[in-house]
Amino acid sequence: MAKVKLTLTKSLIGCKKNQILTAHSLGLRKIGNSKVMEKDIPLEGKITVISHLICVEEV
Repeated sequence: MAKVKLTLTKSLIGCKKNQILTAHSLGLRKIGNSKVMEKDIPLEGKITVISHLICVEEV
């Protein structure tokens, strides 16, 4: 599978509860936090939920 790097680029303040919980489940809590993960179906769904808050890069 391909790997993707997820970086939180916008604040979670004022976001909906499900968006905050999704970001926390990915390990993204502060602006600038990054994680490299394997791309799969559940991860693509999470990326869709918070796509306006993160930057996604192929690794």
